[in-house]
Amino acid sequence: MPPGQKKFILTRQGLYDLRRDYDDLIKNKRPDVIKRIQTAREFGDLAENSEYDAAKEEQSLIEARISELEEVLKKARIVEPTQKSDFVVIGSTVVVEINDEIHEFSVVGSMEADPIVKKISNESPVGKALLGLQVGEIIEIAVGPVKSKIKVLAIK
Repeated sequence: MPPGQKKFILTRQGLYDLRRDYDDLIKNKRPDVIKRIQTAREFGDLAENSEYDAAKEEQSLIEARISELEEVLKKARIVEPTQKSDFVVIGSTVVVEINDEIHEFSVVGSMEADPIVKKISNESPVGKALLGLQVGEIIEIAVGPVKSKIKVLAIK
């Protein structure tokens, strides 16, 4: 792979989800916003047409997301779910103790990261620090001015 060409690491589910989002943007959202723009144009003066401005802004966001997804889908690299591993890899679900609190999350590629559903990026400070660790290992990482001690309790 030439330098500067980033591969996007995805699980099969992550790839499926991104393809579904892409298809929805192409088949539904793009045509809907085009209709909204056409309708807003019919109202006349575009200089003071807030509906037109809002629709054009939405169109810009949709087109940017479509371009982003096309790039990701073109450069996607699938990681298979790990069988029980002795160390943390992308796709691992880990149970850790961070500053006396127990947390469980999956380490995934950056395009799938979603802290709300306990998926952290392999490129995040915590995700990067965990890769390669084994059960029982303790590390200390600094995120900004905050230092945290992390102990790996289990790898699933």
